[in-house]
This record gives sequence, structure tokens and C-alpha cells, in this order.
Amino acid sequence: MNLKSKTALAALSLVACTAAFAQDKAPEPDYTWSFNLGAVSDYRFRGLEQTAGGPSIQGGIDFAHKSGFYAGTFVASNIKWIKEFNGADKGDWEVDLYGGYKAEAFGLGYDIGLITYQYPGNTSGGANTQGGAVNYSKADTSEAYVGVSYKMVSLKYSHSLGDFLGNKDTNGSRYWDLSANFDLGNGFSLTPHVGWQTLPTNSTSNTANTANYSDYALTLAKDMGNGVVISLAAIGTDAKRSFYTSTFGNSRFYGQDTVVLGLKYTF
Repeated sequence: MNLKSKTALAALSLVACTAAFAQDKAPEPDYTWSFNLGAVSDYRFRGLEQTAGGPSIQGGIDFAHKSGFYAGTFVASNIKWIKEFNGADKGDWEVDLYGGYKAEAFGLGYDIGLITYQYPGNTSGGANTQGGAVNYSKADTSEAYVGVSYKMVSLKYSHSLGDFLGNKDTNGSRYWDLSANFDLGNGFSLTPHVGWQTLPTNSTSNTANTANYSDYALTLAKDMGNGVVISLAAIGTDAKRSFYTSTFGNSRFYGQDTVVLGLKYTF
């Protein structure tokens, strides 16, 4: 066999191997489902205590379509603030429902969606509760959000579509979330975050801007493999004690600095 024949045979073999590989490669699924279950030593939302410094069992389900549309739910136990801060007599669970659309354009990722934070059976704003109906309403809250990302950095804006977490006259509350995610290698990641929460200045819950605050966090996570992630987060706020201290049953400041240990299993 001469050199030209050997070259032609090698080329044909390469083409055949490439075609076989293409046939063996599984097609991208139209959609995926994922499930997660975990726990944290202290559940924080935008830097503030949700469980009075206690642990919370959490879980969720996520659906993602290859077109970019997604939906999901998140559940958390041991919610305390609805009783301690809003003076309700019921409201121990949080159930979030969300959906939106993610895509990329001009080198940027973007995310547009809606989320509702539901607290089944909560009596916040009830006329016969300790908090009453003058300064409080139902704790359930809905927000619209839009986010952009570039490489490891993301910025997200959320806007409430009604009263915010049961605080009366807080329609249009705003939250900015600036975060980044750094891959440290060997399964480690580092996520710095800073956020800004503001409530309307004409709100009965924001006299002299006492409800506005910033929060910040630094989270170190380790991917252990097989869907297991362990995290350690340092969290703090500049929330004002004059507003974010519970008055029903105790005097607990919800914005104190803390370290939170988390465990999450995704399957």
C-alpha cells in the first residue's frame, strides 16, 4: 500500500469514528427535574433571622426547560418571626413558589421572574392577634425580579408587588443583591454577597428610614460529590435595633452577626 492509500484510509477511519461518536452522544433533554434536601443551623433571609437563631430543615424541587423557562419551590421549617415580630399566633412554615426565564445575550446572562413567599395558615395582621391589623397585614409576599450576570458576578433587583412580609403600607419595597462565585478548585467555592433592602418612606413600618438596611455574607462551600454540598457562611447586617427587634414575647434582635453551617443534598 502506498503513502497516498494509507493517508486516505486513515482519513476515512477518522470520519467513521467521528460519525459513530456523534451517533452515540445523547441528545439534550427537553427538560430536567432536580430535587434537594438540606438543613441550616440558622435560617437567614437577606441577612435577618427567620428561625430566631435556631435550625431549619429545608427542601425544594426545580424544573428547567432547555428553552430557558424554569419553575420551582422551596420549603423551610421552624419559622419564628411571624409570631415574634408580627405578633401572629400561627405561621411556622415557609413555602416559596417561583418561575421565570433565563437566557444569554451580548455576553451577558439575564434572568426575569416572579416569586411568592407563602406562610401557610399565618395570622399576621389578624384583628385578634397581638400585632393586630393597624401596622401588620398578611405575611405572604410576592416579588418580581430581574437579574444580569457576567462571568462569576451577578446583580439582581427584586420589587414587592404588595405589602412586604406583613409590614403595612410597604408595597414597592426594593432589594438589590450583588454577588459573585469564585471556583477555588478541588470542589471549593467562595461566594461574597452584599444586599440593600429599602421600604417606602411613606410606610408605617419605615419611620425615619429605620427599616432600611444592608446585609453582607461570605460563604465557603465544598462539593463533596454525589450531590452533597457543605457550606459555612459568615453573615452580618447594619439593621437598626430600633426596628428589627421583636416585641411580642421577647426582645430579640434579628440582624445580629452570625456564622451559619449548611448541608444540602441534590438529586
